[in-house]
Amino acid sequence: MRLRLVTKLSNEGQASIAHLTAGTALTRQAITKHLHVLEEVGLVRGVRRGRENVFELEPQRLNDARRALKRISRQWDAALARLKALVEE
Repeated sequence: MRLRLVTKLSNEGQASIAHLTAGTALTRQAITKHLHVLEEVGLVRGVRRGRENVFELEPQRLNDARRALKRISRQWDAALARLKALVEE
């Protein structure tokens, strides 16, 4: 679910909770909980506009996460290559 929210915000820029809830079976409360988790880790930012909260992505944090995951992926690839070489000996 959180990935869908990030994707929707990525495609549409800013969005309110009502907009993010539209077309889903989830409640506003469920969407809000997911957004607060994403906000806590710095991937989205919420701004109060009148009676609504509007959320948007923090692209730099998303890029930081992408770089970290790529680094971890390379480490796993190297470890698996070493294991394969060991098993094949």
